[in-house]
Amino acid sequence: MRETRQAIRRFVLPVFFAMLSWAAAPAVAADASGFFDASLGDFQAELAAARKGGKVGVLLMFEVEGCPYCRKMKEQVLNRPEVQSYFRKHFAIYSVDIVGSITVTDFAGRSATEKSFAREQRVRGTPTFLFVGTDGKEMARYVGATRDAIEFMELGRFVAEGHWRKQDFPQFYRNSKP
Repeated sequence: MRETRQAIRRFVLPVFFAMLSWAAAPAVAADASGFFDASLGDFQAELAAARKGGKVGVLLMFEVEGCPYCRKMKEQVLNRPEVQSYFRKHFAIYSVDIVGSITVTDFAGRSATEKSFAREQRVRGTPTFLFVGTDGKEMARYVGATRDAIEFMELGRFVAEGHWRKQDFPQFYRNSKP
């Protein structure tokens, strides 16, 4: 009996606690809420606020519930402090549900549902990252999940530093690798 208790203490309890900590880890790692700004859905006003705040522009992440690539971005990239810090410094950042029925105001001041706004922006897949300059014009667009946080950071740098004016992102990324 005593040997059984010792075996439990030596082997079962450590395994139990390891499993418990492993199960809790994804909930912490998946928190990308610090990446997005709170929005009232008035993108024309958000753009004006970004301009006034000295930001490069607005970043919209078009997503849909159940999208595995959106989940990957949130769990592996957007939850990272360095990503959140860099992007929040340069952009106002909002999420848009491509099948959503919430009414938003687009960059031109027109009302639309999130779904029709996504169609108006020619969003065909998720996630789609749309960078809009403070003048209301599209600077860059990236469809799909990036390979990792490093590539996403380079995407941010590509837009924030104005490289999008001279070249496309794949070309920039190939040339910027350390």
